[in-house]
Amino acid sequence: MDIKVRTLSKKDYKDLKISMEEAYHGLGDVWTKENIVDLIDIFPEGQIAVEVDGKVVACALSIIVDSAKTNIYDKYYSIIDDGKFDKHDYQGDTMYGIEVFVHPDFRSLRLGRRLYDARKELCEQMNLQRIVAGGRIPNYHNYSDNMTPRTYIEKVKRKEIYDPTLTFQLSNDFHVKKILKNYLPEDTESKEVATLLEWNNIYYEPNTPSYSATKKTIRLGLVQWQMRLFKDLQEFYDQVEFFVDTVSDYGTDFIMFPEFFNTPLMSPYNELPERMAMEKLAEHTKEIIDKIQQFAVSYNVNIISGSMPLMERGKLYNVSYLCHRNGSLDAYKKIHITPNELKYYGLAGGSEVRVFDTDCGKVGLLICYDVEFPELSRILADQGMQILFVPYMTDTQNGYIRVRSCAQARAIENECYVAIAGSVGNLPRVNNMDIQYSQSAVFTPSDFAFPNNAIKAEATPNTEMVLIADVDLYALKDLNEYGTVKLLRDRRKDLYEVKLLK
Repeated sequence: MDIKVRTLSKKDYKDLKISMEEAYHGLGDVWTKENIVDLIDIFPEGQIAVEVDGKVVACALSIIVDSAKTNIYDKYYSIIDDGKFDKHDYQGDTMYGIEVFVHPDFRSLRLGRRLYDARKELCEQMNLQRIVAGGRIPNYHNYSDNMTPRTYIEKVKRKEIYDPTLTFQLSNDFHVKKILKNYLPEDTESKEVATLLEWNNIYYEPNTPSYSATKKTIRLGLVQWQMRLFKDLQEFYDQVEFFVDTVSDYGTDFIMFPEFFNTPLMSPYNELPERMAMEKLAEHTKEIIDKIQQFAVSYNVNIISGSMPLMERGKLYNVSYLCHRNGSLDAYKKIHITPNELKYYGLAGGSEVRVFDTDCGKVGLLICYDVEFPELSRILADQGMQILFVPYMTDTQNGYIRVRSCAQARAIENECYVAIAGSVGNLPRVNNMDIQYSQSAVFTPSDFAFPNNAIKAEATPNTEMVLIADVDLYALKDLNEYGTVKLLRDRRKDLYEVKLLK
């Protein structure tokens, strides 16, 4: 499944109409092609679509209004001028959401959340003060005989009543500003009552030209995974989904699991030689990655799936997968194999070093031992890497310190963020995986714009937990241009170089 969030184009109308008719069956007319063309002409970036496998199945439409000139509490048809959109004003301070819908067949994919996130990002980029929208309360007709709209809304806020529209909007940080009566005369489910909802842009700066701000703050979620035995594959999936569900609720852009975090599944093969047991584990890798890809799409978060064994053309690799939230997949094969991995498992090393483009910038992947070789990170930095993810597995504190110290050095010398995540606990009945030591962390460059110790966040050692941290990609640009030292720019390229040989 391929999911893309993009701006709406005029040629999308055929798909758009089908989705509108299905989404608002029985609720009146759909937007005409002329309406959509007009919106795209006056405010193209404000018309946002979600495309699934080449078809538009969800959409958010909006205009900009000036709250000093336009009564944002007015009725819906007055705001949109009955489809003329004359109140749209690029110099305004408020984004007015005039439509959001998702085709019923795709509502399980949480596409509405993607649309709302895209709107918020655009609002921040344009330095608008707020997003305002009228919201239906479609479950109200079930309570209208003995409950006022105000009481109904309060009960929805307290989660005593579920309303598919209002509950979703409240969960996306919107708050009710006003109750609007006679908002949509054809909306019998809501009894013609609506809520005026508002989301405030905390980055708004008065008298700053539009588009001055850029959304460059990325939220990372690292899972410090407790090694435990699982009775079957489903129990393993349940544990993975628990962390994905929990961490994604905090609005994270990336979730990372540790290296070989699925090795508890080797316990049924403990009587086999280590190499054969690892080959048996590799048989599950495709199925596991398919499941994690589903989680990435469903929970709208990019997932670095730690690493897993992969058997390919007779060779056994240690592979980290980047499951994008749009449904695409990238993979990185560990390049440097430790003596232990070679002795017990006969792992082969990969040969590709490259950055991966994501919806949150350019990222690199290195697995554990790889981060101890500075050449790899430097090559990735030359390719534009902004965040380096390092899933690792270490059994002792001195092994961990090697990974940690080198990772922190990589952040400083390459002017990037480095996130490391490992496993904790003991794993009986799995040969060569007995003990774990970990303290997951996010490291930064070392300059005035960053923490004094160049550590953005770090977990409690040897305790299962999640670590959540925000990193500012814009600060990296400032560092590169105006830093106290300029490590990437000041290299003596006339004297030495680091480059790939193949």
